[in-house]
Amino acid sequence: MTSSLPTDFWGRIFFLITNYSSSFLRGAGTTIAIAVVGTAVGCIIGFIVGIIQTIPVDPNDSKIKKVLLWIVNAILKVYVEVFRGTPMIVQAMFIYYGALMYLGINMGMWFAAFFIVSINTGAYMAETVRGGIISVDLGQTEGAMAIGMNHFQTMMYVVFPQALRNIIPQIGNNLIINLKDSSVLSVIGTVELFYAAKQTAGAYYWYFESMTIAMAVYLVMTLLTSFLLRKWEKKLDGSAIFELATTDTLALTSGMLHGPTRRNRRYGNE
Repeated sequence: MTSSLPTDFWGRIFFLITNYSSSFLRGAGTTIAIAVVGTAVGCIIGFIVGIIQTIPVDPNDSKIKKVLLWIVNAILKVYVEVFRGTPMIVQAMFIYYGALMYLGINMGMWFAAFFIVSINTGAYMAETVRGGIISVDLGQTEGAMAIGMNHFQTMMYVVFPQALRNIIPQIGNNLIINLKDSSVLSVIGTVELFYAAKQTAGAYYWYFESMTIAMAVYLVMTLLTSFLLRKWEKKLDGSAIFELATTDTLALTSGMLHGPTRRNRRYGNE
């Protein structure tokens, strides 16, 4: 059987695609699922953390509120710094094996993958959301407060919708990063694309050919994701052409007059 195996590079590539395409596709599907769910949940975590971190402390607030906010912000800061300052591969092994050894929790493949990617993404998104909120003009917050909105209402209905447009590119960037970085989850037995490619390579010791296929699949996924995200951003931007609405004949505006007519009237030349 060994003698019938191809010996050239393209022959081996064709052989692997023909016989192991289902394995690569299942691995790619798992990678996409982990990246999409992990990014979505991570964004929710980031939104919550970012909003909490921007809660203002008024000098007239009670000491209990100040102390509670200080404790919560300290915990959230530690969370953000730890997960942004350590590699995901280390986090995966620390959480997966630590939970099993010291807490007796045997995480399944899907739960472990979703949990690790989500909390890692949440740490990055927290800083992104905080920066997006800060970028909104302070007058927007003051105006909302002036009409009686509390902090939560101000964030949800005034500040956050404006900040969301600014942070959408970073959300897309995190999705693309998670498509690639999910490969580190192979260390805890998650059968994603890299794990599938490694298993296929081990069957014939064709590591170069197997990883070439995996790299091509990763590239297709990231390029397609980038294309879809750019289309989404362009759609959110809307049309660049704005025309003055003149359907109300009772509300005449200067835009209904042509330039020469206005200039003639200015100098008394009717």
